[in-house]
Amino acid sequence: MRGVLSKKLNGFIMTVNEAIAEAKASGGVATPELAREKLAALGAFVTKVPNIAFAKDRVITAANHDIPVKVYSPSPAQELPVLIYFHGGGHMCGSADLYDPMCRNMSLAAHCIVINVDYRLAPEFPYPDGIDDAEYVVKNYQSVLQDLSFNNKLVIGGDSAGGAICTSLTMRKTADPALDFSKQILIYPSVDYTMSSPSIEENGTGFFLEKARIDWYFDNYFVDPNDRKNASPLYGPVNAESPESLVILAGCDPLRDEGASYARKLVEAGVSVEKYQFDNMIHAFMNLEDLVPEECSRLYQLMGDFVNK
Repeated sequence: MRGVLSKKLNGFIMTVNEAIAEAKASGGVATPELAREKLAALGAFVTKVPNIAFAKDRVITAANHDIPVKVYSPSPAQELPVLIYFHGGGHMCGSADLYDPMCRNMSLAAHCIVINVDYRLAPEFPYPDGIDDAEYVVKNYQSVLQDLSFNNKLVIGGDSAGGAICTSLTMRKTADPALDFSKQILIYPSVDYTMSSPSIEENGTGFFLEKARIDWYFDNYFVDPNDRKNASPLYGPVNAESPESLVILAGCDPLRDEGASYARKLVEAGVSVEKYQFDNMIHAFMNLEDLVPEECSRLYQLMGDFVNK
């Protein structure tokens, strides 16, 4: 069923659809640089940057490269849970800078430490480089917490491609006990690179994230197209030891149905799952907080309650 859009987003969607139509008419060619500029421009819709007691740029050094992160804590002397967050952007866009206001909100809402990760992006660094970065951060995150108190509760989270990274780590966790996180937060996650769910067609035009753009992202992410199904968390291993999960969906999102299917798969494996759908929202609504403040506030509340329950 095609989603029904909130009136709050009518003006934004009208502008987006006009721009898409103009680009098609002019024969414009998509490039990673242009896609990154367009996603970064959504920062204009998240203008409230909350103050927080601790916010520092840090680096986690892997074997051959550095992984930049931003670290936040609302109470540096208090032993708090840690949320490692992976931003969205189709595996080729987005940044820790863009997600700085959102990660501050997460830290305050959940009263937890947040580590906001700048993992490597395609096409320069295709699958599985970004996931490898994420795994390295999960195994070495304590190296950037030297000024902070924290407890042993570790949560991972991400939106869109960041949700894909989380669920990919959950696949790896079935064979690697060193990936020792207890919960995952998935915000409109991308979990099916085969693009097989009904909502890809039902919501695949006119709602900001379009089917053709998703396919283009994946073409840039995968060197070998045969990797798509094997890499899809929807078809990968889960078990009763997989992390307790919060799954957030949007009714007007082409990724809506695959996220719901992944939640069902976890439940069938015996995993505790909380699922919540924002019926009239689009993909990436968290990046549009100024337009949908109540929905974003509710989103952060759900995240905070889940981290601390």
